[in-house]
Amino acid sequence: MLKDLLIFAKIYELLKWLHQELARFPKSEKPVLGKRIYESTINILDSIIVANEEKDKISFLKQASVELEKLRIFLRLAKDFRLISIGKYGFVSKEVNEIGKMLGGWIKKAARG
Repeated sequence: MLKDLLIFAKIYELLKWLHQELARFPKSEKPVLGKRIYESTINILDSIIVANEEKDKISFLKQASVELEKLRIFLRLAKDFRLISIGKYGFVSKEVNEIGKMLGGWIKKAARG
């Protein structure tokens, strides 16, 4: 069941946290960087949902991996532009890295068949 999938739960919680943080972005950044961060996270969640249901998971998991890399870059930009604090960046980076490890493990498992 999807709700029991740990990676789904981690991304879901990350999305909830990001939603609150992105609401604090200045109006000028919400439609630009804020939107890109939110969309990348939604796309990761979407790819995980689809991969969980599909027999051939690899392409969806790789899509999630690409979006995760985009998210890392967008979050780093948010930190560099001082839209999120160093402390919050440290927290979110740790969460993203953990999701990345889970995703990498799932990709390896799916590749073995």
